[in-house]
Amino acid sequence: MSKLSEFRAAERALAEQLAHLESLKNDSVLKKEIEFEERLAGLMKEYGKSLSDVIAILDPSAGLPSRRGAKGAPQARRARTVKVYKNPNTGEVVETKGGNHRVLKAWKAQYSNATVESWLQV
Repeated sequence: MSKLSEFRAAERALAEQLAHLESLKNDSVLKKEIEFEERLAGLMKEYGKSLSDVIAILDPSAGLPSRRGAKGAPQARRARTVKVYKNPNTGEVVETKGGNHRVLKAWKAQYSNATVESWLQV
């Protein structure tokens, strides 16, 4: 692309952006949002509150960490369910709560992960 065509493309894009900006300036919804934001900022300044204070007032649960309770103690995890795999070739059964079982790993290495997962008993 030549410099001239690049310049004209940038000029067209700028003109489009300016037209879009002008249409936004005349938008009544945007004007109301700006007015709300200005009034809210004024109220926050008047009462000495920050944005996080306002959020805490409007939604007290928003500021809490997701894995912590009200007193900061970690919440108990959901107990893992026991998975039972049965090898159809040998009839051997493995019960595990995770995927770190020695026999299960050996089966996955020998047969493939998808095949062993199909042995999961419901």
